[in-house]
Amino acid sequence: MKSLHNFVYTIGLASMLSFTACSKFVDINTDPNNPVTAQLPLLLPATQVSMAANMYQLNSGTATFMQYTVFSSGLSRLQQQGTSFDDSWNGFYTQTLNDLESVIRASAVQEQWGYSAVAKFEKAYLVSLLVDMWGDIPYSESQQGQNNVSPKFEKGAEIYEAVFKTIEEGIAEANKVSAATLVPATADMIYGGSKSSWLAMANSLKLKLYNQVRLVNPARSADTIRSLIANAAMLMGGSNNSNAQDFTFRFGPGQNPNNRHPWHRSEYQGSKTFYQNQAFIDLLFNSDDPRLRYFIFRQNATAGLNNSNNSNGYYGRNPGDGTAAPADLNRRSTFGIYPAGGLYDNAPINNLPAANQYLTNTGATGSLKVVGPTDGNGAGLMPFITNAMVKFIRAEAALTLNTGEDARQLLKEGIIANLTSISTYASSNGGVPMAAAAINSFAEAAAQKFDAASANDKLAVLITQKYIAQFGNGMEAYNDYRRTGWPALRPPLSPLNVFPLRLYYSETELIANTSLGENAGRLQVKQQTTPVFWDK
Repeated sequence: MKSLHNFVYTIGLASMLSFTACSKFVDINTDPNNPVTAQLPLLLPATQVSMAANMYQLNSGTATFMQYTVFSSGLSRLQQQGTSFDDSWNGFYTQTLNDLESVIRASAVQEQWGYSAVAKFEKAYLVSLLVDMWGDIPYSESQQGQNNVSPKFEKGAEIYEAVFKTIEEGIAEANKVSAATLVPATADMIYGGSKSSWLAMANSLKLKLYNQVRLVNPARSADTIRSLIANAAMLMGGSNNSNAQDFTFRFGPGQNPNNRHPWHRSEYQGSKTFYQNQAFIDLLFNSDDPRLRYFIFRQNATAGLNNSNNSNGYYGRNPGDGTAAPADLNRRSTFGIYPAGGLYDNAPINNLPAANQYLTNTGATGSLKVVGPTDGNGAGLMPFITNAMVKFIRAEAALTLNTGEDARQLLKEGIIANLTSISTYASSNGGVPMAAAAINSFAEAAAQKFDAASANDKLAVLITQKYIAQFGNGMEAYNDYRRTGWPALRPPLSPLNVFPLRLYYSETELIANTSLGENAGRLQVKQQTTPVFWDK
C-alpha cells in the first residue's frame, strides 16, 4: 500500500509543480494554503493522476484473472482476500471521486462548464467501472464527507442509469463552450483540453456501456448503438481509423519524483513482483503474433517453464501454479516496451515455426539482459478506452445486435488500430516499428480466420483478438470474459476457488460501513459467485 500511495503522491506532485511554476506571485493578503474556492486548473489533473495511479492493483489483479500476467499466486489460483483490491477501492473513493465531486460542485458555482463536463465524463467512466468490478457499490450517498461516513450500497443497474444521465449532462455542458478547448491544456493531462476529443470519449463510453448491457435489454442497446454509429465521426477513430483520440493516461519518464508506469516501477526498478502468464505467452507465440516482442521482454535466451534451460527464453508461470518461487528473478520474462515503457525484445527467438510470417527472426539483431532502472524510460500508458476497442465493440454489436455494420471490416480495423498504436509508441521509445504492409497483412490473415469460423465461433475469433489488443487493461478483458465466455482461458493448475464473478470489497469498507449491519461477511463471500447485473 505504501508504494502505491507514494506513487500517487509523487506523480501528483510532479504535475502540480509543472502547473504552479508558471503561476504569478500570489497576493500577500491571500493565504495560498487555504483557498476559498477550488483551484480547478490544479484539481482536475489531480483526478486524472489519482485515477490512473489507483488502478494499479485493480488492473494487475484482473490481468491475473485474465491470464495476461501473474500479480499474485493467490489471485492466479482465483482466491480473493479482503485486501486484494482495497488499495484501488479506497483510493478511488477517498481521492479520485472526492476530487471529481469538488470539481463538479465548484464548476457549477463558477459556471466553468468545460471543467464540469470533463469531470462528469471521468466520473461516468470510473463509476461504471466500479459497478463492472464490484456490482453493488456506494453511490448517491458517497462523497459527503463527515455528513455520511456509512453510505448505503446501491444496485449496479440503477447506478448505470445515473451514469448514462451523467454522460448526457457532460455533453450538454461541453456544448455550452464555444471554444475548441474545454479547459486550458495544462489542466488536462489526457486530451490537453480538446473539446472534440472529450466528446469522442463520451460517445465512445456510451457505446461501450450500451454494448456491455446488451444482454439485459437488447432492443435498447441496439437502438442506441445504431444512433451512435450513424454519426461515427463523433466516436474515437472518426472516419479515418485514427488513434489520436484514444482515452489513455500517459505516464512520465521521471525518477525523482518517480512518475513512471507502475509495471515499470515494479519490474525494472524494484525486486520484481510479477511473472508473465505462460498462457498468454503461448497464445501469442503459437499464433504468429508480432506483438509478443512488444508485450514481453526476455531476460534470458534459453530459460523456459519450470526453470528449464533449453527453451526460448519465454519463462513465465502457468495460471494457478501454487508452487513457491525459485531464485529466478534474473530469468523471468518481464514486461516489454508496450504499455509499460520497458525494453523492446529484438533478440533471436529459438524454436520459431518455419512457417511464421509475422513473428520471425528477420532483423532480430538485439541482445537480452537482466533489466534495471535505466532500461526503458517507463513513460508507458494506461489504455482506458481506445479506437481499437471501439472498433471491436462495434464489430460485436454487428454480430450480436444486427446493427448493420460489417463485423469483418471492423475486426480488421481494430487490429490495424492496435498494431499501429503499438508501432507508433515503439518508434518513439526505442523500439522497432512495424511496417504498414505487415500490419495490414496480419489483420487480413485474422479476418480470413473470421471468415472460416462458423457463425457461433465468429464471436470467439473477435473477442480473442480484442483480448490481445487490450493487453495493459485487465478490467475490460475481465468484463468481456464474463459477458461472452471468451477468450478461452487455460484451466488453472491448482485453483482454490471458482472464477470470480465480482471482486471482493475492501476489508476497510466492510468493517467501517455500518449501513451493512451484520451482512458484511455474507456479502463478501457472495461476491465470488454473484454475477454483475449485465452478466446474463
